[in-house]
Amino acid sequence: MDSINFIIMKKLLNISLLCFIISYSSYLPNTNAQEIPGVLSQFQKDSEGNLYIMAGTGEKLIVSPDRNGYTFSQMRGNPNGTEKGIDLDFQRKTLNGMIYYGLINYNDSKYPMPVYRSSPARIISGKASVDFNQLRGIFDMTGWQESGKGTIGYRVIDKVGNIIYDGKVSFNGTGPFKVVNSIISGPFVHLSDHESKIISFETSEKSICEVEVDGIVFKDKKADFRHEIKISGLKSDTRYAYKVRYGELEQNYSFNTSPVPGTRKKFLFGYSSDSRGGSGWGERNLYGANAYIIKKIMAVGARHEIAFMQFTGDLIGGYGTNRDNMLLQYHNWKNAVAPFGHHFSVIPGMGNHEAYNIVLEDSAKIYKIAIDKFPYKTESAEALFASVVVNPHNGPQSEDGSKYDPNPKNIDFPSYDENVFHYTYDNVAIINLNSNYWYTPSIGSVPVIGGNIHGYVMDNQLKWFRKTLKMYESNKNIDHIFVTIHTPFFPNGGHVHDDMWYNGDNSYRPWIAGQKVDKGIIERRDQLLNLAINQSNKVVAFLTGDEHNYCKTEIGPETIIYPEGYKGKKTKLKRKVYQINNGAAGAPYYAQQETPWTPFTSGFTTQNAVCLFTVEGGKVTMVVINPDTLEEIDQLVLR
Repeated sequence: MDSINFIIMKKLLNISLLCFIISYSSYLPNTNAQEIPGVLSQFQKDSEGNLYIMAGTGEKLIVSPDRNGYTFSQMRGNPNGTEKGIDLDFQRKTLNGMIYYGLINYNDSKYPMPVYRSSPARIISGKASVDFNQLRGIFDMTGWQESGKGTIGYRVIDKVGNIIYDGKVSFNGTGPFKVVNSIISGPFVHLSDHESKIISFETSEKSICEVEVDGIVFKDKKADFRHEIKISGLKSDTRYAYKVRYGELEQNYSFNTSPVPGTRKKFLFGYSSDSRGGSGWGERNLYGANAYIIKKIMAVGARHEIAFMQFTGDLIGGYGTNRDNMLLQYHNWKNAVAPFGHHFSVIPGMGNHEAYNIVLEDSAKIYKIAIDKFPYKTESAEALFASVVVNPHNGPQSEDGSKYDPNPKNIDFPSYDENVFHYTYDNVAIINLNSNYWYTPSIGSVPVIGGNIHGYVMDNQLKWFRKTLKMYESNKNIDHIFVTIHTPFFPNGGHVHDDMWYNGDNSYRPWIAGQKVDKGIIERRDQLLNLAINQSNKVVAFLTGDEHNYCKTEIGPETIIYPEGYKGKKTKLKRKVYQINNGAAGAPYYAQQETPWTPFTSGFTTQNAVCLFTVEGGKVTMVVINPDTLEEIDQLVLR
């Protein structure tokens, strides 16, 4: 679902007074002590600290309970060593199914993955026992019987065949067995600069871990579950082997450092988006993520030796109300990326399906409202996203301090940290924008409660974008700028009713503290286009998603970008760029729709796709490949 119950639009907008009596104590931390953000209109507190909106209709929308979904904490299985192997307790008595398991050989593949045995274990009332006798003799391909240590991967499948989770457990012993500190996510290599890298990973135990590069050891500053270790003092454009040590175990991989900015050496990078769970069973919907297509996309990128992969939004199914459930979905996405993310950087951006919500509904469960969860600092979709990614910290602060901010001295908005940012590689700059910031999925409730609509870039982010573009325009080492944002400027199939178009209706816009902002969605789109096309000579393309298809749209002086009879001020574009829409990483497809710019759109396909950009000095070309069939779908010379 991309928005919740459009029926609510007319219902809510025709109600002059609407009453909510909301009992948050079970769903939000420290609710009674948490002030309602001033940017949300009409909320008050009663004498007992419950939140409400005064009304005269008697209609009540209350916070709906969390969905009874699986969680990351459950699926980790609380592993314990036994005489024969490892017991797993998923602490969910209703879970019955199968668990497939197998050893992971970290020494015979650049991209290690578990090799599952043909004999699964049964999950009965949430518990399972892994028998290591199934991994002895001719099935011991890692030598664990001799070394007395190793790692298994396991896959949780429910009673109807849904894959819920892929996990890892490390062990010592040959019987009895002991569970030891395990890397359960990662390691991942992240872009930093041409003389440094960041290695991140998550361990099962709170610990101090280390990374060795070129004989130099870099350690955590303190014990933790999540590790971000910066590797410094590196040479540019150099391949390094690295070791990650956690307890008695280690893993070995390699990475390349980037060239000195402005070197203008030939390189490739990849782009895709919209990998949330698709149709077709199995790994095509691994509880939130299309792991099948994700791994295919990453393998194509690895085969072409890309420098990095940009992945802009809708990583997961999302729209959750439970943090632990959302973390499970994020884990499954990261786990699919991980074998390849050991070696090159994958840079994720936010989409609408990263939404993490408070959902309110009436007693009949007919009408629903969803808003960005708060307190924003810790519980928003933006804060949750930042807790699972490692992105640059160079974006704007938030929308606090904008002309619509009702409390300039308070923090009333979510942070932009790690969801709006920019980075460079050699002579290319990539600017990541967020058009689903402070997102209210139930669009009809925006004028009543407040929030941002799908596809809208708010004021402070726009100012930051202007400043960042100007910085790169004057940077002599940068020849090409790519702007990536989840929602297309010009939708072509599946989201013509919203994105930056809304069927040509400019009335759609955010509401803050009961006040609508000045600029409508088409006006804000035009401001972005003016900055990127008319005031910049370096922007090459917009990399978008949201629509589950691939196509390219020429955006220039001849492109028709307004509805017939449009009364607003029109922007005249001075040069041509391309919108490259690739939301074809596994989410359910959308067919093409007719729009004013359809004559300028080509290459439309619902095949799965990954875009590979080759940058060689002043030349930029693109080839598009179906990662499932390796068929070439499209190609383009951008410069």
